[in-house]
Amino acid sequence: MLKYIVFLILPLITCGAHADDFSNALANVRNNCANLSDKMEHIKTMAGINTAVTGVGTATAAGATAVGIAKSRTDAQLAQILTKIRNSSTSRTSYQNPPKQTISQLLATANGANQTAVKLNDKSKQLGHARTGLLGASTATNVAGAVISSKNTVDEEFQAQVDDCVNSIRILERATGQARMDGVDVKQAQKIISACGRWKDVDLSKINTKAKAAMISSIVGAGTGAAGTITSAVANTDSVRTGDAKDKNLNIASNVLAGGTTIASGVATVFNATQISAAKKIVAVAQECEEALK
Repeated sequence: MLKYIVFLILPLITCGAHADDFSNALANVRNNCANLSDKMEHIKTMAGINTAVTGVGTATAAGATAVGIAKSRTDAQLAQILTKIRNSSTSRTSYQNPPKQTISQLLATANGANQTAVKLNDKSKQLGHARTGLLGASTATNVAGAVISSKNTVDEEFQAQVDDCVNSIRILERATGQARMDGVDVKQAQKIISACGRWKDVDLSKINTKAKAAMISSIVGAGTGAAGTITSAVANTDSVRTGDAKDKNLNIASNVLAGGTTIASGVATVFNATQISAAKKIVAVAQECEEALK
C-alpha cells in the first residue's frame, strides 16, 4: 500500500520541483537581462558625439590643406616679383652676394616696390595665419576624439552581465522544455527565449575594436595636427619668410601635415560612425529583450 502511495505522490513531487526550476530560471533571465540597453544607449550617444567632433576635425584639417595650397600659389606669384626686385637690388650694389633679406625687409627697402608684391605678401601671411588656426582647431578636436574613444568601450563588468544573461537564457531553454512536458504554460517563456536569445549572437568586442581604431586614428591626427600647427606658425614668421627654398619647404611640410591630419581625422570619423551602427544593433537586441520581459 505504501509503495502504491509513493508511486502516486512521486510524480507530483517531481513535477513541483520542475515547476520551481522553471520559475527560478524565468526569474534569473528577468534579473540578468533587464536594463542592458542603458549602457549601449550611452555608447551609441557618445559615438555620435565623437563622430561630430572628429568630423569637425576633418573639416578644419581639410580647410587648412586648401588654405595651404592657396598660400603656395600666392607665394609662387610673389616669388616671381621678388626675384625681379632682388635682381634689381643686386645690380645696384658693389658686391655679388648681398645678405639674405626677409620679404618684409626687401619690400621696405626696394625703391618703388611693386604694390602687387605688397598685397601678395599680406595675403600670404593671412593665409598662413588661417592655416595655423585651422590646424590648431583640428588638433584640439582630435585630442578630444581620442579621449572620448578611449572611454567609449564595453567594460568587463558589462561583458559579465551579458554573459550572465546568455547563460540564464540557456538554462531557461532547458527548464522550458521540461515544463512543457509537465503541462505548464510556457508561451511567455518562449517569447522571452526568442527575443532575449538574440544576445547569444551579439559580439561586444566589435564595439571596443572600433573604439580603439578611432582612438588610434585620432591620436595620429592630433600628432600630425600639432606638428603642422607648429610648422605653419614658424613658416609664417617674418624672420623665416624670405621666399627662398627653406621658406618653401616649411610651407610644403605644413601642407603635407595638414593633409595627413585630414586623412587621420576622416578615418577616425568613419570608425566612430561604424561604432554607432554596431551599437544601434545591440541596442535593438536589448530593447526587444526588455520588451519581452515586461
